[in-house]
Amino acid sequence: MKKSLLSIYLISILLVSAITSCSVRAESNVGYFGFEPDIITNYIGQGNKKLGYVRITVDLMLNDMSDIAVVEHHTPLLRDAIVEILSKEPEENIKSLTGREEIRKRCTEKLKSLLKQETGQEIVREVLFTKYLYH
Repeated sequence: MKKSLLSIYLISILLVSAITSCSVRAESNVGYFGFEPDIITNYIGQGNKKLGYVRITVDLMLNDMSDIAVVEHHTPLLRDAIVEILSKEPEENIKSLTGREEIRKRCTEKLKSLLKQETGQEIVREVLFTKYLYH
């Protein structure tokens, strides 16, 4: 009797966990879009006497995979916004980890607002810098 109750209990736990994992997978329809080619632009050097350059690979985490076509359509607008943000940054922000994170957050907010204006929907969940080089 104890074995059968234990078996029923274990089977019910497995069923509940299987149902829960299936519902989590169904809700997770996140998509990713990578800008090709990398974004390369100049930034303000020390004392405005020299220019440096930064090269980044940007990937967007999208709320839904079906929005990839929309993001592809608006890629020039989004690239321009990222270049504009990077080109106005001083060297200290470009070269520091905290500055890099601030830039990433600023890019995220800008791209979210641009796509919201253009499409009326929240499309971008996060902006990711997968490669970040500067000189």
